[in-house]
Amino acid sequence: MKEYFQLQFRMLNRKMIDFGLPLLVGYTLVPFLFILLSNHLFENTEFAMYVYGLIAISFVLKLSEPKRNDFLKSIFNKDNYKKIRAIENVIYCLPFTFFLVFKNQFVVSTVLNVFIIFSTLLNFSTNINIPIPTPFSKKPFEFTMGFRKTYYIFPIAYFLTYISVSIGNFNIGVFSILLIGITCFSYYSKIENEYFVWNYNLSSKEFLLEKTKMCLINFSLLILPIIITISIVFFNQIDIIIICILLCYAYLTTIIFAKYSSFPNEMNMSQGILIATSFMFPPILLIVIPLFYSQSIKKLNTVLND
Repeated sequence: MKEYFQLQFRMLNRKMIDFGLPLLVGYTLVPFLFILLSNHLFENTEFAMYVYGLIAISFVLKLSEPKRNDFLKSIFNKDNYKKIRAIENVIYCLPFTFFLVFKNQFVVSTVLNVFIIFSTLLNFSTNINIPIPTPFSKKPFEFTMGFRKTYYIFPIAYFLTYISVSIGNFNIGVFSILLIGITCFSYYSKIENEYFVWNYNLSSKEFLLEKTKMCLINFSLLILPIIITISIVFFNQIDIIIICILLCYAYLTTIIFAKYSSFPNEMNMSQGILIATSFMFPPILLIVIPLFYSQSIKKLNTVLND
């Protein structure tokens, strides 16, 4: 077990170096940004504790990937496997726990840690292959794959909309829109193989337009029940709903352009900082979006032969 965690630590250091970030800077900057963004979240929304908990759970659930756990089971015995899962879950959740305690959110912190420890008892079988239908075609693979991994988020968002209408709380309805927006935002975190981009018979500009159009259409399809419901019930606040939707559109467009601005490589640290800054200060999107767009065109021209 000791060797396993030493290997994980070395892999983390290697990823940080490959990302272009010196270890000293990385271990200083990352915690600082985490605290800064966490504090910004708690200062700007009354539902921060719930959003925070969902983000923490999403990080931990990545450790429950079936192939990964089958590999661990093939190496370690049952007891050591459970210990490793429990320790990993606690480590992943530790920054969130510390910050929740700092904010005196002891109940949320306790519930969160009970859940992540309980998740180590869950067994996933790779022998069961149940296809989850999606409302999307095969062409926009980001939404097809992403929806199947995060399908449980959407019933939660729709249920929150029901609660919003039932108790007359407009903010919960807005939060349900943002929840789906953040979920769709995560679909564009990984770069596809260069071949799948080259396979498009489009220019660079047409490719980006097609990607953006499909993203916004699919996102609109997912939030449509929420928009219709809260627009009818909270018609006097329709302006806030429109602003919320437009912001989601802007951030989804940003992540698409950012994704291809460094293609075929992953996004670098500077791009991540710009995106994080835009969440704290949305007007900077007026600079960030054109910047990422121009960089994307240059990168895609080498693949699409524009």
